[in-house]
This record gives sequence, structure tokens and C-alpha cells, in this order.
Amino acid sequence: MQKVSVIKNQVISSKFLNRTVVYDIILPPKYHDLNENLKVLYMNDGQDLEQLKIEQILNNLYLHNLIQPFVFIGIRTNENRLKEYGTKAMPDYKNRGNLAHAYNDFVVNELFTEIVSTYKVSSLKEDNYFCGFSLGGLSAIDIVWSNADKFSKVGVFSGSFWWRKKAYEDGYDDHNDRIMHVLIRNGKFNVGQKFWFECGTNDETDDRNGNGIIDSIDDTLDLIKELENKGYRSKSDIEYVEMVGGEHNQKTWSEAMPIFLKWLVGTK
Repeated sequence: MQKVSVIKNQVISSKFLNRTVVYDIILPPKYHDLNENLKVLYMNDGQDLEQLKIEQILNNLYLHNLIQPFVFIGIRTNENRLKEYGTKAMPDYKNRGNLAHAYNDFVVNELFTEIVSTYKVSSLKEDNYFCGFSLGGLSAIDIVWSNADKFSKVGVFSGSFWWRKKAYEDGYDDHNDRIMHVLIRNGKFNVGQKFWFECGTNDETDDRNGNGIIDSIDDTLDLIKELENKGYRSKSDIEYVEMVGGEHNQKTWSEAMPIFLKWLVGTK
């Protein structure tokens, strides 16, 4: 059984971010023998590939014929993570995410173009996907939601859906001030888009409304309701996985990754 090929430390110069971005690529087994335009998964926080055990996970899934061949792109972040990850429409109340619009432009206009021109991959939206963890998960869904002509599926692990316009002490309101929830509520239904969410029951301990459900789960379930109100359907368009005992870390996200990949590009 041939294994995946990992190509590390690829570099692209971004005019939008005004910096050099490093990314790693994982090609499927027998990549050079494949003629088709392959599907592509882009991942935020690509510097965590080893901690997430992505190479081992992919080799195991390919070995057992559980996933279709696809190209994996791990985009490394740097000290600007809190600026570049977020929602492109607006930063949060602390001005975090103030470069998210530039990061979006980098992904769509620079990286996407380079990958399509360099590798045997498809440029069709139905073949291009994004995923991320925590704040990188918020960034992933924002990019997919904002670019329905480029991306069709997203995976969000422990997404930072608390991302808000106001501080709690400044009259914060769940309905009006969670930024991603409002963006989806005010957006339009995009045909073909599908969403996968993971939360761990031990993601955190905060429970701001005192309903006995931790905020990360509450915020994710509320976001799913916003998607359902748009017309997306549970199970066919939206998948939610709750990891019992799961925490806000790479160990839990690594355990959830095979579930996500089988949902994304499974052979069944």
C-alpha cells in the first residue's frame, strides 16, 4: 500500500497580508497516476499537522479505502493569528480579526489560484472545502460562507462562535451580538453548501446563561439553528458531532478528524 506524500514548507508571497505564508501539502497515494481533478481540503493552523496526526490518519483511511483521493493543504499561521482569523465583515469588540478580510482575500485570490494552477485539482466549488479549529474554525466557516462560488463544505472543530460585537458588561445580547450568527441570519441560502461541527463536552466550563450547557456547545447549536432557519437540513446538510469528554485541544480534534474526513470525502 502506497502512502501519502507530504510536501512541507511551500511558500507564497501575499500582497493582501503583506507577508510570506508557509503551507504544507499532502498528496494522496499514487497521486502521479491519477488523471482526475482532485478535491481539495484547506485547513487553518497547518503548523499543527503533526500534533493532529494528519499523515497517520490519512494513511489509515486510505489503507482501508474509507476516503476518496484528495489534496490536503495545511496553511500555517504566525503571530498575526488573532488578527487574521475571524470574520471578514468586521472584527470583534476588541478589534481582533481586523485582518480577516485580508486573509480571506489571500485564500481566495492568491492561494486558491496557486493550488489550482500547480496541482491536479478541481477549481469547482463542489470539490473545494475548508476546515479549522477554535478561532481557525470560525475563520473557516466565514471563508466558506462568504465565498459560496469557491467552497461548498466546511468542518468546524470547537468553533469560536462566541465571537461578538460587544463585551458582556456593555449590554451584550446573544441574539444580536454574536457576529457569525448574525452574518448567517442576514445572508442567503447557498445551494450545495454543507456544514460539519464538532464540540467536546469538556471544551470549556463557561456557561454565561446558566442553562447547564457550556457556551461552546450552546453557541454551536444556536448557529446550527440559524442555518436551519435559512433552509439547511440536519443530517443532509448539517452534521453535528459531540465528543463525550472531548476537550479544546489537538488530541480531541485528532480523534474527531477521521469522522470529519469520512463525512467529507468518504467512499460510502
